[in-house]
Amino acid sequence: MFTKRVSVSVEASKVIEELKKEHGDLVFNQSGGCCDGTAPMCYEKSDFHVPSRNVKLGIICGVDFFIDKDQFEYFKHSHITIDVKKESSAFGNSFSLEIDLGYQFITVSRIFTNEEYDNLENK
Repeated sequence: MFTKRVSVSVEASKVIEELKKEHGDLVFNQSGGCCDGTAPMCYEKSDFHVPSRNVKLGIICGVDFFIDKDQFEYFKHSHITIDVKKESSAFGNSFSLEIDLGYQFITVSRIFTNEEYDNLENK
């Protein structure tokens, strides 16, 4: 079995499943730009065009997860877990769908072990 680059916490998976019921097909994108910041953003699949320069990091809860090419260079030696935190009023201006549910997706990363890195499906 190959090492995955991205996974999802139990709490975040509950939020994703709720969003799928409400919005249908979804897509995640983690931008490297100033407007979107570097937080993982969740969109209705039909409402977001994934830039051609972005890298597909994996699939979480049946949803494709893309990351900006420059962000991938930064995270290529890291495992990323998508988690959520309760959103405070200071973060209520995001375009990401989970904001309306009172959450914000966050990225938690750690460096791969040598064994995990050697076992990556796509280096």
